[in-house]
Amino acid sequence: MSLVRMSAAIEPAAQPKQKTGKSVLARWSGPALGLILPLGLAVGWELAVRAGLSNGRLVPPPSVIYATFAELAKTGELQRHAAATLARVVAGFGIGVVVGTLLGAITGYSMLVRRFIDPSLQALRAIPSIAWVPLFILWLGIFEASKVTLIAVGVFFPVYLGVMGAVMSVDRKIVEVGRAFRLSGAKMVRRILLPAVLPAYVIALRSGLGLGWMFVVAAEFMGASEGLGFLLVDGQQLGKPAQIVAAIVAFAVIGKITDWLIVGITAPFLRWEDRFKSPAAEG
Repeated sequence: MSLVRMSAAIEPAAQPKQKTGKSVLARWSGPALGLILPLGLAVGWELAVRAGLSNGRLVPPPSVIYATFAELAKTGELQRHAAATLARVVAGFGIGVVVGTLLGAITGYSMLVRRFIDPSLQALRAIPSIAWVPLFILWLGIFEASKVTLIAVGVFFPVYLGVMGAVMSVDRKIVEVGRAFRLSGAKMVRRILLPAVLPAYVIALRSGLGLGWMFVVAAEFMGASEGLGFLLVDGQQLGKPAQIVAAIVAFAVIGKITDWLIVGITAPFLRWEDRFKSPAAEG
């Protein structure tokens, strides 16, 4: 009898450790799986250049790109240019998110406001990003104000559309339940509207951030003396394809890190979601 009790006491204690180990493995398997494709392509291209199938002049192999990264990091140029670009994206992203969230919430909630300003905003959304460049230079000059404004414009539209669409798509039955419980305006927003809008809002933030990184390239073409976009232009003018590819890789890495930050920061607020998971993810 004592052996049965001991085994019953040991099994529950051992089970959480197994579950913890499985959760840690599942947490790291996703990012590791996502690295297989880019690393495989990089190794394949390196082997192709070393085998003589390509001279690697226009598309340098990873070894040359790594050497370029090391040289730029050693001189401090990589850190300086990456910091300048990141500062512009953060500033433009903050402005675009604030304005896009406010206007999106207002137009989604009020049909009158939506009919009044949404057609004009949709027309402005169709304007290519590069078309804003000469106008912003004329208005704001070639310094930081024009660059940050252009990035903010790129971030604004996906955030605005995401928030407006999320507010408009809130289930009427959920709102009626809140009214049945006589929730006040603030409680209705906090308990009903905000949880219903938040998942779509996170997607809008990620979309806006992606466009912010795209718009920063156009922004740094406006006479910038530092930034990853400057490295692209400098590499083109001096005929340095390795520097161009290194700048593109830096954009990809920093952009993905910032996207991870948004996902990680917002994840605790979305734990209530009962989302579909594939059998592989559940296993």
